Amino acid sequence: MTRSKTPELTVGAFIINRDGDILLVQSPKWSGGCYSIPGGHVEYGESIFRAVRREAYEEVGLRVKPLTLYMVQEVINPREFHESGRHFIFFDVLCKALTTSVRIDNAEITGYVWVKPREALKLRLEKYTKNLLSAYVAYGSRVRGPIVKIATR
Repeated sequence: MTRSKTPELTVGAFIINRDGDILLVQSPKWSGGCYSIPGGHVEYGESIFRAVRREAYEEVGLRVKPLTLYMVQEVINPREFHESGRHFIFFDVLCKALTTSVRIDNAEITGYVWVKPREALKLRLEKYTKNLLSAYVAYGSRVRGPIVKIATR
């Protein structure tokens, strides 16, 4: 497969259940068993909210209601990712869990945990999920408009 020379648009489902717990997943795509949030690529013609609903269902079997675009992160060639030479734009969407019974039946997810946001910061997180969780612990859902983190190289 030839890698595109343009940035890859991806969504992250930042899912919160009625108890205030967030869903974190483990994937072999991120080194060292780090936790991240479920997500994946935005397909052509698909809105960010539609993509996050689809990815949440495909990866963990959850129905979600997207609430707001919480954070946008530009990431160029992340060291923690299993493939080099990638350029991502992560659209992290705060979502309400409409269902909470996680179903994992694909090779992309190897484990999961529901955890309070502050406790999640004590886990081994990949860098970009840590950025997201740190902002959420500091500001909660009170953010007006997305937090934007641009790559510096």
